[in-house]
Amino acid sequence: MSDLKTRSLVSAALFVCLTAIGAWIRIPFPLVPMTLQVLFVLLSGMCLGPKLGAMSQAAYLLMGLMGLPVFAGASGPHILFSPTFGYLAGFILASYAAGKVSKERTSLLGLLGSSLVGLLAIYACGTIGLFLNLNFIVGKDISFIGAVKIGVLPFLLADGLKAAAATIVAYRVVPQLSRIKAGAEAKGKA
Repeated sequence: MSDLKTRSLVSAALFVCLTAIGAWIRIPFPLVPMTLQVLFVLLSGMCLGPKLGAMSQAAYLLMGLMGLPVFAGASGPHILFSPTFGYLAGFILASYAAGKVSKERTSLLGLLGSSLVGLLAIYACGTIGLFLNLNFIVGKDISFIGAVKIGVLPFLLADGLKAAAATIVAYRVVPQLSRIKAGAEAKGKA
């Protein structure tokens, strides 16, 4: 295996671990605790790129579905029927989206846009999942707007701050990672 592929796999594994650690750094909140997962999900896409970032989040999700204690709450296959599963599944799309947008835009404002697009992906998947879960599994009749009110609005400020933090970190780290990658590619060609 080439040095570049090894670095990529190690980097992806690092973001799996960081997302899991972020799940355990929590602030108690009604219904769902606030965690740092969103910060690491957005960073995974911006630092690793769309494909590798999404793969890191898919690995994170699979670990939790297998029962490893990586989620903020319970883990295991029963999470598929949890009101929060859409948010977890949204991590994959969010990492991909943040990575895709940041690939084109590396300015501070462009990276902020990447973070916000990633956050929107989490909210879209999560709200749809919450709406479907509450209406068809839990049996609680709730409108889509009602799902937005309980699944997005309470988290906007905190997630906005996490998106801003991810932007600042990515602004400092992504250029360094690009230089390292370019050096590894040049070394591989020599």
